Amino acid sequence: MRSGGVTGAAMAVERAALPRWPLTAMIVWFPLWWVLGIAEMAWIPLAGCMLVLMIRRGGIRAPRGFGIWLLFLVLMLVSVIGIDTSGRLVGFVYRALLYLVVTIVFVYVYNARERLTMRYVLGVFTAFWIYTWLGGYAGVFFPEFSFRSPLGYILPPSLLQNELIDEMAVRRTAQYNPDGWLELAPRPSAPFLYTNAWGNVYSVTLPIAIAYLDVVRRGWRFWCVLIAVPVSLVPAILSLNRGMFIGLIVAGAYCFVRFIIVGRTREVLLLGALGLLGAGFAVGLDLFSRLTERVEVSGSTTTRSTLYEETWVRTLDSPLFGYGAPRPSYTSPPAVGTQGHVWMVMFSHGLPALICFVLALVWLVVATARWQGPVVLVLHTVQLVTLVESTYYGLLPNGLIVSFAVAALALRERNVGERGGGGSRDAEHRIEPGPGAVRQSAASHAQLT
Repeated sequence: MRSGGVTGAAMAVERAALPRWPLTAMIVWFPLWWVLGIAEMAWIPLAGCMLVLMIRRGGIRAPRGFGIWLLFLVLMLVSVIGIDTSGRLVGFVYRALLYLVVTIVFVYVYNARERLTMRYVLGVFTAFWIYTWLGGYAGVFFPEFSFRSPLGYILPPSLLQNELIDEMAVRRTAQYNPDGWLELAPRPSAPFLYTNAWGNVYSVTLPIAIAYLDVVRRGWRFWCVLIAVPVSLVPAILSLNRGMFIGLIVAGAYCFVRFIIVGRTREVLLLGALGLLGAGFAVGLDLFSRLTERVEVSGSTTTRSTLYEETWVRTLDSPLFGYGAPRPSYTSPPAVGTQGHVWMVMFSHGLPALICFVLALVWLVVATARWQGPVVLVLHTVQLVTLVESTYYGLLPNGLIVSFAVAALALRERNVGERGGGGSRDAEHRIEPGPGAVRQSAASHAQLT
């Protein structure tokens, strides 16, 4: 029997506090997982820990509209009927688990209001941004550096024949083949597998780092991040990542207009200064000549166009549930159902799943759009960048995890504001609360936040 001195309210507060450590282990410890060779898999057990913690806590909430994403998950899982080989089944299971990771991280951040504060979560993803551009410098200065991770020593040779597993077992700082017949300059990729993943993460975490400046204001964190912003532009520009440039231009232009509309002169001036600084770096590093040369040599634009056409035509042969996974192209590499997340969803999981996926991303953009201050506006802009880049980047797992986590922050702020202002509680609903769950009222949530 518990002592009567412990009040029910105190027990409710204690049970309501989800810990920080799973998200910290995911993001802050990411370089360790990369060195060990398990960075692409560490998300899964850590998300499993989040799930267990939420089940034990009970009373889990999600914002209205999240059902669109859950419907996508159902359709994605049904598309397993299109799998035809054991190798593709392994890939399907892996991607399905990553989608579940994205879902769990979103719900966890949304509910961990007491421990995962706005300041803390933005700080965590600012660290992720720092790891990204530090890895970019490693790729710029040491493009041929590689090492065999501990994972590579314990896996059997049969598994290492798989291309994805081999890339996880042997870590590289850049996508670069000095013996390739195309004379292409090295492009940084560390601490991720591919340069496009690097560009996607940089483009969604740079705005978060800038938002973090507004949260910390003064102090050593403020000055370190402020100095790091221009420093990070060098590997970003040298990555020659056109998709990343598009995402950042969209983010900058959108925020610039929104800040003008609400009369935020300081933010307008800061964004203008950052834009001029970026343009100066681009000219100084001869970005436009480098981009032109790369496009002429690689022909990647033509390749993508041909691949997209084939992806669409073959999807029409299996429009409801797709093929379960990308397939080899009839013409040339890369595989059909790659080179863009919406194309992968369409080809692998079918047109209904594609509609739900795109609607979920659009919902995140619309639901976070209301002005709630400069920080939430930046988090909203991350959703816009994710929507734009989904057409030409693969977003799993890094980009979607970052985007959904900060979307949960923005929606959390919106729903707390609605409750605090006497708004309806319909902005949230519970997700399968356990029979012993602590059922807190909306007012108690607002009080704890």
